[in-house]
Amino acid sequence: MLIGGAVMPQSIAARGQNPFPLVLHYRSVRMTDQDFFRLCRDNEDFLFELSAEGDLIIMTPPSPKTSWRNAIIVGDLAAWTKSDGTGVCFESSAMFSLPNGAKRAPDAAWMLKSRWDALTEEEQDGFGRFAPDFAVELRSRTDRVKHLKAKMAEYIANGARLGWLIDPLQHRVYIYRRDHEPEVLDDPASLSGEDVLHGFVFNVRQIW
Repeated sequence: MLIGGAVMPQSIAARGQNPFPLVLHYRSVRMTDQDFFRLCRDNEDFLFELSAEGDLIIMTPPSPKTSWRNAIIVGDLAAWTKSDGTGVCFESSAMFSLPNGAKRAPDAAWMLKSRWDALTEEEQDGFGRFAPDFAVELRSRTDRVKHLKAKMAEYIANGARLGWLIDPLQHRVYIYRRDHEPEVLDDPASLSGEDVLHGFVFNVRQIW
């Protein structure tokens, strides 16, 4: 199978194994922003991310249960965002081009409206280098925690001020903040938006 000129190892899928996320080494090619978004457009059945090193990452589509959990997170965040009025929120299909060159799609995100409005239309359409102020990654059964932790650290290193890595399989949440080590919460009842999303409280146990 060809994806943007790279070969997916069909033998893995043929054996009934789940090959995702699959990493294709594109470091010698260095795709431009236009190349990457053209690849996404031409392969709509796949979910892609791009690492800062230039590796193309093919993600597994979410299961119904993961999609249900994510819909609750995004729905609660969107409702709070509308009532608060200080920012804009994004669901899982939003692709952020980070300052380090990576292209990441968190499961939910939020950004100050003043920052968003300061961007040009071209930057808002995906050709700007910025991170959201807040990002959420939700673990599914096919995700490895260490990979999600690396993504969360990358968001913070590139400008995000708060991040939640939610692991419903272990009933555990990792809180990421600037200039702090990640905080681990076991079976928390709720999560606070702290000084980034003032007044936002998420009832995390509704998705356990």
